Amino acid sequence: MLNIRTLSLLRGWSGVCRCQIRSHPIRTSSKSSSLFVGSDSSSDGLVLQSDSTDVYQNLALEDWIDSNVDLQRRNIMLLWRNQPAVVIGRHQNPWTECNLPAMRRSGIPLARRRSGGGTVFHDLGNLNLTFFTSKKAYDRKRNLKVITEALRQVIPGLDVQATDRFDILLNGCYKISGTASRLSRKSSYHHCTLLHSADRSALAILLRPSCAGIHSNATPSIPSPVTNLLDHAPTLQLGELLDVLVHQYNAEFGFRAPRTLINPADESMFPGLSKTVTELQSWEWRFGKTPKFSVQTPLDLTDDQHSARASAQLHMEVKNGLTESCKLDVPTDWIPQRLSTELSTVLVGERFCPHRAAAALSALLRSETREHQDRLHNLCDAVLSVMG
Repeated sequence: MLNIRTLSLLRGWSGVCRCQIRSHPIRTSSKSSSLFVGSDSSSDGLVLQSDSTDVYQNLALEDWIDSNVDLQRRNIMLLWRNQPAVVIGRHQNPWTECNLPAMRRSGIPLARRRSGGGTVFHDLGNLNLTFFTSKKAYDRKRNLKVITEALRQVIPGLDVQATDRFDILLNGCYKISGTASRLSRKSSYHHCTLLHSADRSALAILLRPSCAGIHSNATPSIPSPVTNLLDHAPTLQLGELLDVLVHQYNAEFGFRAPRTLINPADESMFPGLSKTVTELQSWEWRFGKTPKFSVQTPLDLTDDQHSARASAQLHMEVKNGLTESCKLDVPTDWIPQRLSTELSTVLVGERFCPHRAAAALSALLRSETREHQDRLHNLCDAVLSVMG
């Protein structure tokens, strides 16, 4: 169900798509050849606006443009938004970056992008901008200048500055934009967020790690206080923000590009894009690409029937999202050692995932005598909780 806030944000976006901007009329193209093959001028620019709010489609669209468009001859700015989603960087660990149980309960998807950088929360109040250029023309400072100058135009007196880390800060302390980028052999893209009216309470809950005891060399996110533009400029409409960003992009780079509405689900326009969507949705990409990590954490065990408590230690090595090794140190007066050994053995080779691990453990639980079943069940629950 869409709430009132979501509907109003959708109306702001779609209203812009239907309107006619005097200097930048919006057009809808049906064939990629006519859209991306322009004049011979190397100074040609293109402004695209995705009408999809699916995180996987929009990330796949970035990949498609990077792989299929001659960015030596044409620069592109892509504008896009997503329904609520959490997006991690290419080299990050989702178990240490986000609250996976809360995401599952809320039906919020996890996506892993191709670029590096930190974890971000997307929703309809968070505008994404991607700047595509040749590798030679890659210039994050200039791209961020487009955004800061646009914000100063639409909100006179607004204190916004780009930092050395290529974030944009409001009033010197509140982050309203974060950056990531990807450089290929000849092409590059730089994408960033822009917080217009994102759900900051959801952001705070979902970007809170849920798994304790994980030791990893994956790229960690750097937490920063954030704010929305709407909190400081209550009358700023999303459509108005889009207009000024397009105007400033053209002014900065000397383009006369109209804004073009595109549908990444249109295979006639973006052949092969749906295959990339399937890859980005896969468990193997989202979780299996996590750099190798280890788990070392205590487990609190309880037996309510006998008012007993105990503590165990869990040691795991995880590679490609799969449990490579597992060792459980459990007091022998809690359960026999053979059971903790069997439990560890069952988990090796399984996904570091509560649902798959639970399925693997269910046979062990069913085969055990009632004498140890309750305590073994409690131990299994404690292990699964570590997996988020």
